[in-house]
Amino acid sequence: MHEIGRNPKKFIFLFLFALILNWVWETTHSVLYVHYQGGAITPFVLLRAALVDAIVILALALLAQKFKLNKSTVVVTGGLIIAIVIELWALETGRWAYTAFMPIVPILNVGLTPILQLALTGYISEKLLTVS
Repeated sequence: MHEIGRNPKKFIFLFLFALILNWVWETTHSVLYVHYQGGAITPFVLLRAALVDAIVILALALLAQKFKLNKSTVVVTGGLIIAIVIELWALETGRWAYTAFMPIVPILNVGLTPILQLALTGYISEKLLTVS
């Protein structure tokens, strides 16, 4: 396996695949949200969210590489932690709200699909990068 930083094609592939995968996720689960900043959840909002997700996944993979850590572990664990922090902040500040159909994680009181998103899409993207 080549390191991401030494092979720009792998770097680009990870980012693009994570972007597409997260855009699909954002689009399909957007029905579980009432609003974004009090307004409509538009295709631009979804694309921007997917772009941030792809950047986070790429940053976690590069961090793992830099410190010679297991990429899957860093991407999954980091993705879960970052997603939980984002959800707690966004709900507290009213950035978005869930519909009644959003499954909620007890104790944390955040949506299940958004906290799983970065971990799952990051894991899939990183694993695909590893075998490609």
